[in-house]
Amino acid sequence: MSTIKVIEVLANSPGGFDQAAQEAVAQASKTVHNIKSIYIKEMNARVENGKITSYGVNAKISFELDG
Repeated sequence: MSTIKVIEVLANSPGGFDQAAQEAVAQASKTVHNIKSIYIKEMNARVENGKITSYGVNAKISFELDG
């Protein structure tokens, strides 16, 4: 039996929601190992002068604990 832990990560990207989700995984990977899944809890976008300038996600990332 394994133990799974979930953390929440906020990430942004100028290139779209897919890139923001990838950035969330990249950020988490710096300190967390054995990442198993990502769940996008929320999406948002920043708008300036009528154009989207940045995409953001609030992601739940699950990973398996060692041991």
